[in-house]
Amino acid sequence: MAAGRWGWGLPGLPLVLLGLVLVPVLVLLGVTRRLRRRFAAAPGGSAAGEAAVARALVLTAHPDDEAMFFAPTLLALGRAGGRPAVLCCSAGNYYNQGEVRKKELEQSCSLLGIPASNVTVVDHRDLPDNPSVEWDTQLLAAFVLKHIEDNNINLVVSFDAGGVSGHANHISLYTALRYLHSEQKLPEGCRVLVLESVNLFRKYLSVLDVPLSCLLPSDALFVLTEEETEQARRAMRCHRSQLLWFRRVYMLFSRYMVINSLHLL
Repeated sequence: MAAGRWGWGLPGLPLVLLGLVLVPVLVLLGVTRRLRRRFAAAPGGSAAGEAAVARALVLTAHPDDEAMFFAPTLLALGRAGGRPAVLCCSAGNYYNQGEVRKKELEQSCSLLGIPASNVTVVDHRDLPDNPSVEWDTQLLAAFVLKHIEDNNINLVVSFDAGGVSGHANHISLYTALRYLHSEQKLPEGCRVLVLESVNLFRKYLSVLDVPLSCLLPSDALFVLTEEETEQARRAMRCHRSQLLWFRRVYMLFSRYMVINSLHLL
Protein backbone atom coordinates (compact mmCIF):
# COMPACT_ATOMS: atom_id res chain seq x y z
CA MET A 1 0.00 0.00 0.00
CA ALA A 2 1.29 3.47 -0.89
CA ALA A 3 2.46 5.74 1.85
CA GLY A 4 -0.02 8.31 3.04
CA ARG A 5 0.38 12.06 3.10
CA TRP A 6 2.70 11.95 6.12
CA GLY A 7 5.00 9.30 4.72
CA TRP A 8 3.68 6.10 6.31
CA GLY A 9 1.12 3.53 5.38
CA LEU A 10 -1.71 2.21 7.51
CA PRO A 11 0.41 -0.66 8.96
CA GLY A 12 2.50 1.95 10.76
CA LEU A 13 -0.49 3.79 12.20
CA PRO A 14 -0.92 1.54 15.29
CA LEU A 15 2.70 2.19 16.28
CA VAL A 16 2.16 5.93 16.02
CA LEU A 17 -0.98 5.74 18.13
CA LEU A 18 0.83 3.55 20.67
CA GLY A 19 3.60 6.13 20.87
CA LEU A 20 1.08 8.93 21.41
CA VAL A 21 -0.28 7.03 24.40
CA LEU A 22 2.98 5.70 25.85
CA VAL A 23 5.02 8.92 25.78
CA PRO A 24 2.67 10.94 28.05
CA VAL A 25 2.29 7.95 30.40
CA LEU A 26 6.07 7.52 30.68
CA VAL A 27 6.50 11.25 31.31
CA LEU A 28 3.78 11.13 33.98
CA LEU A 29 5.43 8.13 35.64
CA GLY A 30 8.76 9.96 35.69
CA VAL A 31 7.17 13.04 37.27
CA THR A 32 5.36 10.82 39.77
CA ARG A 33 8.60 9.11 40.82
CA ARG A 34 10.33 12.42 41.42
CA LEU A 35 7.37 13.74 43.40
CA ARG A 36 7.26 10.58 45.54
CA ARG A 37 10.92 11.03 46.47
CA ARG A 38 10.40 14.72 47.19
CA PHE A 39 7.35 14.30 49.41
CA ALA A 40 8.83 11.29 51.18
CA ALA A 41 11.72 13.52 52.21
CA ALA A 42 9.49 16.48 53.13
CA PRO A 43 5.71 15.91 53.42
CA GLY A 44 3.54 18.69 52.03
CA GLY A 45 0.95 20.92 53.63
CA SER A 46 1.02 23.44 56.43
CA ALA A 47 0.11 20.86 59.09
CA ALA A 48 2.55 18.14 57.99
CA GLY A 49 5.48 19.35 60.10
CA GLU A 50 3.25 19.72 63.13
CA ALA A 51 1.87 16.21 62.62
CA ALA A 52 5.37 14.75 62.58
CA VAL A 53 6.09 15.86 66.15
CA ALA A 54 2.58 15.43 67.55
CA ARG A 55 1.29 12.76 69.89
CA ALA A 56 -0.91 11.43 67.13
CA LEU A 57 -3.90 9.11 67.26
CA VAL A 58 -5.27 7.45 64.14
CA LEU A 59 -8.95 6.77 64.76
CA THR A 60 -10.39 3.86 62.75
CA ALA A 61 -13.66 1.95 62.61
CA HIS A 62 -12.46 -1.59 61.84
CA PRO A 63 -9.35 -3.76 61.89
CA ASP A 64 -7.76 -3.29 58.43
CA ASP A 65 -8.69 0.43 58.14
CA GLU A 66 -5.21 1.31 59.41
CA ALA A 67 -3.62 -0.47 56.43
CA MET A 68 -6.28 0.11 53.76
CA PHE A 69 -6.61 3.84 54.31
CA PHE A 70 -4.07 5.28 56.76
CA ALA A 71 -0.79 3.48 56.02
CA PRO A 72 0.74 6.57 54.35
CA THR A 73 0.00 8.67 57.44
CA LEU A 74 1.25 6.06 59.90
CA LEU A 75 4.44 5.32 57.98
CA ALA A 76 5.18 8.99 57.33
CA LEU A 77 4.77 9.85 61.02
CA GLY A 78 7.00 6.94 61.97
CA ARG A 79 9.57 8.00 59.37
CA ALA A 80 9.68 11.44 61.01
CA GLY A 81 10.34 9.90 64.42
CA GLY A 82 6.79 9.96 65.75
CA ARG A 83 5.08 7.18 67.67
CA PRO A 84 1.45 7.26 66.49
CA ALA A 85 -1.23 5.20 68.20
CA VAL A 86 -4.32 3.49 66.79
CA LEU A 87 -7.78 3.46 68.36
CA CYS A 88 -10.04 1.01 66.52
CA CYS A 89 -13.68 1.49 67.47
CA SER A 90 -14.93 -2.03 66.72
CA ALA A 91 -13.55 -5.55 66.63
CA GLY A 92 -14.82 -6.06 63.07
CA ASN A 93 -17.23 -8.76 64.18
CA TYR A 94 -19.72 -8.51 61.30
CA TYR A 95 -18.99 -12.12 60.29
CA ASN A 96 -18.23 -13.28 63.86
CA GLN A 97 -14.47 -12.98 63.28
CA GLY A 98 -13.78 -10.39 65.95
CA GLU A 99 -11.11 -12.26 67.89
CA VAL A 100 -9.27 -13.24 64.71
CA ARG A 101 -9.39 -9.67 63.43
CA LYS A 102 -8.01 -8.23 66.67
CA LYS A 103 -4.91 -10.41 66.24
CA GLU A 104 -4.62 -9.44 62.59
CA LEU A 105 -4.78 -5.78 63.61
CA GLU A 106 -1.85 -6.16 65.99
CA GLN A 107 0.18 -7.96 63.31
CA SER A 108 -0.57 -5.27 60.76
CA CYS A 109 0.26 -2.45 63.16
CA SER A 110 3.54 -4.13 64.03
CA LEU A 111 4.55 -4.02 60.36
CA LEU A 112 3.56 -0.35 60.29
CA GLY A 113 5.85 0.34 63.25
CA ILE A 114 3.19 0.54 65.94
CA PRO A 115 3.70 -1.66 69.03
CA ALA A 116 0.77 -3.55 70.53
CA SER A 117 0.90 -1.21 73.54
CA ASN A 118 -0.17 1.63 71.21
CA VAL A 119 -3.11 -0.27 69.72
CA THR A 120 -6.53 -0.16 71.40
CA VAL A 121 -9.75 -1.85 70.29
CA VAL A 122 -13.17 -0.72 71.50
CA ASP A 123 -15.44 -3.77 71.50
CA HIS A 124 -18.84 -2.42 72.55
CA ARG A 125 -22.19 -3.97 71.66
CA ASP A 126 -23.63 -0.57 70.72
CA LEU A 127 -20.78 0.07 68.26
CA PRO A 128 -21.24 -2.89 65.91
CA ASP A 129 -19.32 -3.48 62.70
CA ASN A 130 -22.20 -2.94 60.30
CA PRO A 131 -22.19 -0.89 57.07
CA SER A 132 -25.81 0.15 57.61
CA VAL A 133 -25.50 1.26 61.25
CA GLU A 134 -24.65 4.81 62.25
CA TRP A 135 -23.02 4.74 65.66
CA ASP A 136 -24.39 6.83 68.50
CA THR A 137 -22.48 10.12 68.40
CA GLN A 138 -22.55 10.78 72.16
CA LEU A 139 -21.39 7.27 73.07
CA LEU A 140 -18.61 7.24 70.48
CA ALA A 141 -17.49 10.75 71.37
CA ALA A 142 -17.20 9.74 75.03
CA PHE A 143 -14.91 6.80 74.20
CA VAL A 144 -12.76 8.92 71.89
CA LEU A 145 -12.46 11.86 74.27
CA LYS A 146 -11.46 9.63 77.19
CA HIS A 147 -8.73 8.02 75.10
CA ILE A 148 -7.47 11.42 73.95
CA GLU A 149 -7.32 12.76 77.50
CA ASP A 150 -5.84 9.62 79.05
CA ASN A 151 -3.00 9.54 76.50
CA ASN A 152 -2.32 13.27 76.10
CA ILE A 153 -3.14 13.14 72.39
CA ASN A 154 -2.78 16.45 70.54
CA LEU A 155 -3.52 15.31 66.99
CA VAL A 156 -6.32 13.01 65.80
CA VAL A 157 -6.43 11.61 62.26
CA SER A 158 -9.59 9.98 60.93
CA PHE A 159 -12.13 9.89 58.08
CA ASP A 160 -13.89 12.88 56.56
CA ALA A 161 -17.64 13.22 55.98
CA GLY A 162 -17.45 10.85 52.99
CA GLY A 163 -15.71 8.11 54.92
CA VAL A 164 -13.63 7.28 51.78
CA SER A 165 -15.93 4.35 50.98
CA GLY A 166 -19.20 5.76 52.30
CA HIS A 167 -19.28 3.18 55.13
CA ALA A 168 -21.67 4.35 57.86
CA ASN A 169 -19.22 3.41 60.63
CA HIS A 170 -16.47 5.51 59.01
CA ILE A 171 -18.78 8.51 58.74
CA SER A 172 -19.80 8.06 62.39
CA LEU A 173 -16.19 8.68 63.42
CA TYR A 174 -16.19 11.98 61.54
CA THR A 175 -19.53 12.95 63.10
CA ALA A 176 -18.22 12.26 66.62
CA LEU A 177 -15.02 14.25 66.00
CA ARG A 178 -16.94 17.12 64.46
CA TYR A 179 -19.19 17.16 67.54
CA LEU A 180 -16.19 17.22 69.92
CA HIS A 181 -14.55 19.93 67.84
CA SER A 182 -17.60 22.17 67.41
CA GLU A 183 -18.56 21.86 71.09
CA GLN A 184 -14.96 22.69 72.07
CA LYS A 185 -14.68 19.53 74.14
CA LEU A 186 -11.26 18.54 72.80
CA PRO A 187 -8.27 19.43 74.99
CA GLU A 188 -6.63 22.74 74.23
CA GLY A 189 -4.23 22.43 71.32
CA CYS A 190 -5.66 19.12 70.06
CA ARG A 191 -6.20 19.30 66.31
CA VAL A 192 -8.07 17.04 63.92
CA LEU A 193 -6.99 16.01 60.41
CA VAL A 194 -9.50 14.20 58.22
CA LEU A 195 -8.63 11.96 55.27
CA GLU A 196 -9.88 13.31 51.96
CA SER A 197 -12.46 11.21 50.12
CA VAL A 198 -11.96 11.35 46.36
CA ASN A 199 -14.07 10.23 43.41
CA LEU A 200 -13.94 6.66 42.13
CA PHE A 201 -11.66 7.49 39.20
CA ARG A 202 -8.99 9.10 41.39
CA LYS A 203 -9.41 6.44 44.07
CA TYR A 204 -8.04 3.77 41.73
CA LEU A 205 -5.35 5.78 39.96
CA SER A 206 -2.74 4.50 42.39
CA VAL A 207 0.58 6.39 41.99
CA LEU A 208 -0.75 8.34 39.00
CA ASP A 209 -2.82 10.42 41.43
CA VAL A 210 0.36 11.78 43.06
CA PRO A 211 0.85 14.76 40.68
CA LEU A 212 -2.79 15.82 41.02
CA SER A 213 -2.71 15.43 44.80
CA CYS A 214 0.39 17.62 44.90
CA LEU A 215 -1.36 20.36 42.93
CA LEU A 216 -4.61 20.39 44.90
CA PRO A 217 -4.78 22.15 48.30
CA SER A 218 -4.43 20.10 51.47
CA ASP A 219 -3.24 20.73 55.02
CA ALA A 220 -1.08 17.61 55.06
CA LEU A 221 0.07 15.36 52.24
CA PHE A 222 1.87 12.08 52.91
CA VAL A 223 3.29 10.08 49.99
CA LEU A 224 5.01 6.71 50.32
CA THR A 225 8.10 5.52 48.48
CA GLU A 226 7.99 2.28 46.49
CA GLU A 227 9.52 0.39 49.42
CA GLU A 228 7.03 1.88 51.90
CA THR A 229 4.11 1.05 49.61
CA GLU A 230 5.17 -2.58 49.65
CA GLN A 231 5.41 -2.36 53.44
CA ALA A 232 1.81 -1.07 53.51
CA ARG A 233 0.71 -3.99 51.32
CA ARG A 234 2.43 -6.47 53.63
CA ALA A 235 0.51 -4.93 56.52
CA MET A 236 -2.73 -5.31 54.59
CA ARG A 237 -1.93 -8.94 53.87
CA CYS A 238 -1.89 -9.56 57.63
CA HIS A 239 -5.69 -9.27 57.45
CA ARG A 240 -6.01 -12.73 55.94
CA SER A 241 -9.64 -13.12 56.95
CA GLN A 242 -10.52 -10.10 54.77
CA LEU A 243 -8.44 -10.79 51.66
CA LEU A 244 -11.22 -11.36 49.15
CA TRP A 245 -10.44 -10.78 45.48
CA PHE A 246 -11.67 -7.18 45.42
CA ARG A 247 -9.42 -6.22 48.32
CA ARG A 248 -6.45 -7.67 46.46
CA VAL A 249 -7.39 -5.45 43.51
CA TYR A 250 -7.69 -2.53 45.94
CA MET A 251 -4.18 -3.17 47.26
CA LEU A 252 -2.77 -2.90 43.74
CA PHE A 253 -4.64 0.15 42.48
CA SER A 254 -5.93 2.29 45.36
CA ARG A 255 -4.29 5.67 45.88
CA TYR A 256 -4.80 5.20 49.63
CA MET A 257 -2.04 2.60 49.65
CA VAL A 258 0.31 5.36 48.45
CA ILE A 259 -1.16 8.79 49.26
CA ASN A 260 -3.00 10.44 52.13
CA SER A 261 -4.23 13.99 51.56
CA LEU A 262 -5.73 15.44 54.72
CA HIS A 263 -7.58 18.56 55.81
CA LEU A 264 -7.87 20.25 59.18
CA LEU A 265 -11.31 20.14 60.75
